[in-house]
Amino acid sequence: MEKLPPIEKIYEAYSALADHRIKMSENSADVLSSDGAKSYKVAWKDNTYSSTDNATYWQGYAGYPVIGVLILQSKLTVDNAIFEHFSGVNWNSLNKKHKRDYRAALLEVFAKKQLPQNQIDAIEEKTQQVFEQLKTLDLTIVRKLK
Repeated sequence: MEKLPPIEKIYEAYSALADHRIKMSENSADVLSSDGAKSYKVAWKDNTYSSTDNATYWQGYAGYPVIGVLILQSKLTVDNAIFEHFSGVNWNSLNKKHKRDYRAALLEVFAKKQLPQNQIDAIEEKTQQVFEQLKTLDLTIVRKLK
């Protein structure tokens, strides 16, 4: 990948997976946004991915819909027990509230969930491992598949 996403996009993917908002088909997936207001289409052919979410389409990095698909395709290995901690999170409103400071939004989620610091540290360590895997994937992100 030419451009990496902010690591916090992985947590947004965890929420999509926890809430079963990703519906897979053979070469595409439909992903419902965290507030339920939008639906995104992820498509792929071989190692080339596109998505209609803003991050992927406009910023050129794998947004949370693409990351969620990569997890479901087992291209990223994740401890699925993490997902439950991110169920029901409205990332859209949090990211707006924190003016796209994704780290601040994540810290608010941890605070609301009242997770002990040792559990937060473990989740962040495991997510860093997912991010390291993402860095090594031979992926191409495009606006539209040809």
